[in-house]
Amino acid sequence: MTPELLSALTAARAAKKPVVLATKLPGGEQMLLPHPAAGAELAAAASRALDRDESGTVTLGNETWFLHAYNPPLRLIVVGAVHIAQALVPMAAQLGLAVVVVDPRRAFATEERFPNVTVSQDWPDEAMDALVPDVRTAVVTLTHDPKLDDPALDRALKSPAFYIGALGSRRTHARRVARLKELGHTDAAIARIKGPVGLDISAVTAPEIAVAILAEFVAARRNGTLAPKVAGKQAA
Repeated sequence: MTPELLSALTAARAAKKPVVLATKLPGGEQMLLPHPAAGAELAAAASRALDRDESGTVTLGNETWFLHAYNPPLRLIVVGAVHIAQALVPMAAQLGLAVVVVDPRRAFATEERFPNVTVSQDWPDEAMDALVPDVRTAVVTLTHDPKLDDPALDRALKSPAFYIGALGSRRTHARRVARLKELGHTDAAIARIKGPVGLDISAVTAPEIAVAILAEFVAARRNGTLAPKVAGKQAA
């Protein structure tokens, strides 16, 4: 790798910009993608590698390339420093997610309850404005308190976040939908919210609900096909 290419790769990673290092085989010619000199097929293959978070070898016509995908970490913004969050956050960290816990209630949002995790004690709307959810961000609200959940969901729906989930029963979610409509969100936009959040595995305990949430998150990330919810199992 040339010093110039290494510098460009380092700068892209510092800026959290998704890039692909393409190495032509067997000659070793390298290119950082996206790049205006890349052909359409190579650019498309690089885009797929980033979307799938997968590095590997591709053959395009008479050329073979090894594509090394460099993505910024997937982020999980958890609104509500509640007991379910205490189960969810360590599991999410094991999946390699960059987790932020948001809760203005200082007795809940503490480093003691959430060690080694970024904790924000800002109000959810302020926190979301600062965090700027992008296409590699998931947002999950857990408080059951409209004063906290609704502003976060409002901001999430205005963002390209790839996964939005909200804890609560179907009845709770129906009331939430009505409030979000009053804020100007359409049915199509609100349909992005997974509510009740998590795959329906009849989860009851906090760790079980955390597993259900992360299972749905992985399904949304990997293939976009989610198991249908037969019934809401979460408490109102």
